Amino acid sequence: MNLNTLIEQRSSTSHYDASKRLTDSQITELMRLATLAPSAYHFQNWKLIAVRSSTAKARLKDIAMGQTQVEDAAVTFIICGTLMPHQQLTTALRPSLDAGALAQEIADSWVTSANASYADNPQLQRDEAIRSASLAAMTLILAAEGMGLSTGTIGGFDTPAMIEAFALNAEEIPVILVTAGYAAAEKRPQKPRRPLSEVVELV
Repeated sequence: MNLNTLIEQRSSTSHYDASKRLTDSQITELMRLATLAPSAYHFQNWKLIAVRSSTAKARLKDIAMGQTQVEDAAVTFIICGTLMPHQQLTTALRPSLDAGALAQEIADSWVTSANASYADNPQLQRDEAIRSASLAAMTLILAAEGMGLSTGTIGGFDTPAMIEAFALNAEEIPVILVTAGYAAAEKRPQKPRRPLSEVVELV
């Protein structure tokens, strides 16, 4: 399907056919595509957890206020953003340098600039973690829809419980859940959006 058409037709799903599963290779491919999302300085400051076993789903359902789609979807992704991205930027940029996709002087300037901006700015680190995780989540959604799957998002969950249950460290922030699988019934049409005149400005 044409990408524009996919965007125009996509609608969120909360009711999944629990009998239909995805293979680990399909899930891994979705996560691979999600990590092709853009990020500032090419930080790639995200972590994705694929919750697909019945035990893990039950644990996550409790954390997500009992929302049944967490168990019924083939997989629910916990999309996290990570703090302190400047500390691992040299490592993150190494593959781009090795591939000749980035010049050394540019990489050096990015590392210098990122350290100056983020090292003593926890609020900026948090903002960037949420931005990066959100971009990865939307990329994953489009990838899943392009594979013929249905998706939904969940923002309601117990953050401290999530951190404990899935052993997230102090630098990993759970931002959003993305469910993916096969809809149990025909999805409703996409809901109309606010008029462009209310949300768009040309300057």
